[in-house]
Amino acid sequence: MAILTINTWVEHFVERLERAEGLDGPADKVISLTQRWLKPGRVKNLLSGTGTGHPAHPILVLLPLGLWASGFYLDVRSVSEDRTAARRLIGMGNLAVLPAVLTGLSDWADTQGAERRVGLVHAGLNVTALALFTSSWLARSDRHQRAGVVATALGMGTVSAAGWLGGHLAYARGVGVDTTAFEVPPADWIDVAAAKDVSDDRPLRVDAGVVAVLLIRDQDKVVAISDRCTHRGGPLHEGTIDKGCVTCPWHGSQFRLADGQVAKGPATRPQPTLEVRIIDGRVHVRATTDEPGTLRRNPATATSESSRSTDRSRN
Repeated sequence: MAILTINTWVEHFVERLERAEGLDGPADKVISLTQRWLKPGRVKNLLSGTGTGHPAHPILVLLPLGLWASGFYLDVRSVSEDRTAARRLIGMGNLAVLPAVLTGLSDWADTQGAERRVGLVHAGLNVTALALFTSSWLARSDRHQRAGVVATALGMGTVSAAGWLGGHLAYARGVGVDTTAFEVPPADWIDVAAAKDVSDDRPLRVDAGVVAVLLIRDQDKVVAISDRCTHRGGPLHEGTIDKGCVTCPWHGSQFRLADGQVAKGPATRPQPTLEVRIIDGRVHVRATTDEPGTLRRNPATATSESSRSTDRSRN
């Protein structure tokens, strides 16, 4: 019962936070400033984690959190010999937080609506935590050990709350998650378009079962990739085609048409591709391989029962 009460309260709080339109103004101002110096290109790609296969922010937050937690642990031990080590750990955590802040800011700049509002509070709590850890480090340098310990304890509580909101963004709202993660292309060939309607300069969006697919001619060959951008779900068929790549109209990610691989960030995950064949002037597509992922093989959509039946028969 206690767990249910806590869950209900937390969900109510987050829902109110997501609907707090009063946060839009401050969030938009911060993101506008961010986008002035953080243009699409190498720096943005680096901060996004392009080329690594996953966003960079989650892994980089581990270092400052680990350093701060270690310093807090030494405080709890209350051994006088640990005081110098605790101060050093907290100071290193204060320095290590910089790349985590920059990568988080880069990711947050690509959000909208509820995710942007929660992200603003997440960032605000992290800034507050950094101020507390910095004051802890300074207090210890002036031999105000007790004040430093209190500031560290408050910092740990604040950064934990910020971490919970970060987890909500990732696990409940899917920020940073491949937006095609649960798409299930048809296992069997399906007729989607007339071959004559597929050009080499204008993407054609079609439906392959429950999956939106982009068709285009690349070097006289019809190719098919998921139309939903893996970064934030942008409609690729509304983007531009150039030098064998399609550019997402939302945040500028580029994907190679031939194999769906990321050519330019901020996307970190490639676009799923489909097999293509042409029979009697009609384009047919299907999934390229048997899907090993359990969640993909059990999609939570009523219209995908046929896909599940096909998967069971193939297994």
